[in-house]
Amino acid sequence: MASMATRINATQYLSRHIFNAEKDDGVDMVAQMGFYPSRDRAMMTSKHRRFPVMASSPVNPRSHVETINGNKINGIHVEEADSLLGNKSVGTQLVIDKGSDASLHSCLHGKFVEDRFVYRQTFVIRSYEIGPDKTATMETLMNLLQETALNHVTGSGLAGNGFGATREMSLRKLIWVVTRVHIQVERYSCWGDVVEIDTWVDAAGKNGMRRDWIIRDFHTQEIITRATSTWVIMNRETRRLSKIPDQVRQEVEPFYLNRAAIATEKIDKEKIDKLTDGTAGRIRSGLAPRWSDMDANQHVNNVKYIGWILESVPLKVLEEYDMTSMTLEFRRECRQSNLLESLTSTTTSLAHEHHCNNSNSNNSINRRPDLQYTHLLRMQADKAEIVRARTEWRGKQKHILH
Repeated sequence: MASMATRINATQYLSRHIFNAEKDDGVDMVAQMGFYPSRDRAMMTSKHRRFPVMASSPVNPRSHVETINGNKINGIHVEEADSLLGNKSVGTQLVIDKGSDASLHSCLHGKFVEDRFVYRQTFVIRSYEIGPDKTATMETLMNLLQETALNHVTGSGLAGNGFGATREMSLRKLIWVVTRVHIQVERYSCWGDVVEIDTWVDAAGKNGMRRDWIIRDFHTQEIITRATSTWVIMNRETRRLSKIPDQVRQEVEPFYLNRAAIATEKIDKEKIDKLTDGTAGRIRSGLAPRWSDMDANQHVNNVKYIGWILESVPLKVLEEYDMTSMTLEFRRECRQSNLLESLTSTTTSLAHEHHCNNSNSNNSINRRPDLQYTHLLRMQADKAEIVRARTEWRGKQKHILH
């Protein structure tokens, strides 16, 4: 009973004794948390007593660093705490005191670099974000890119009440919609890997915006993924495309950076041919969006399309090849009530050409793929196109789980 009496909820203890920064004999009270790999708890030491602390979410998530066995959660690592908290950590003990809240919040939600033109955020690849080969999936990468983009808008101070919309856009009931995405993957991260993502924006013609990303391995700083996308503005109520109002342009132009994540000559700009029942090699029908597939703009999240596209890819390809490149051309929205069909056709087998050119470069992005496919996701009822896609694949290398 005595031990039960001393076991208190971490949230209550932290909020009462640490983050209120109560003073004891003129000295700021601090807490030292030692992390134990073999147990799901930590020992917290105050000036007078030691308490076993069970893991739980704090009342104020911005005032707490969550770690599991020293791994970074939500963008922060315990080993980086000394730099974030003013070099107040000692060994493996994390020291938290008054004034650390702002710096922690800044890191957890990313930060601006390069004179605020580039937004940077780090993530851990979690167990539910990997596929059968224990590496991150294309859907995972696209979700991380989308998350970083949205946090970029929020962190810039431009966010209105829409999903990624600026204040002037919200006043005019406007939203951003993506028309084209091209992503090149050098290497897929494994479970537990930490990645660092940079994103920035630039103009794309008179009425579009380009957003680029680079994903690095956090520890080696190796660039493992590059992506570029084109966005236009749509009226949230009429669902019609709109020109960029001058007020919106004035908001976003100060953030424009004339830089490309992918060199112009390496971007997939070729037209994606439309597939039909006669030209498709495989067709998968009866794909039904779920309520959970909808996003805050009241249409199916564009990342969900990737999974449906892959439904018509041969299983052997999914098992034995890695997707090294994907290009998506979005044609129209999709709602929960729509039934979908996924069509896939092999463009060509490039294995022989790949073998002949493999000696030209050791960079896998520069090498020719082994396989190339054309895809179409369409409405099952009226055959209206939703998204066209092209994918390139390379034979898998053996991955080692960390």
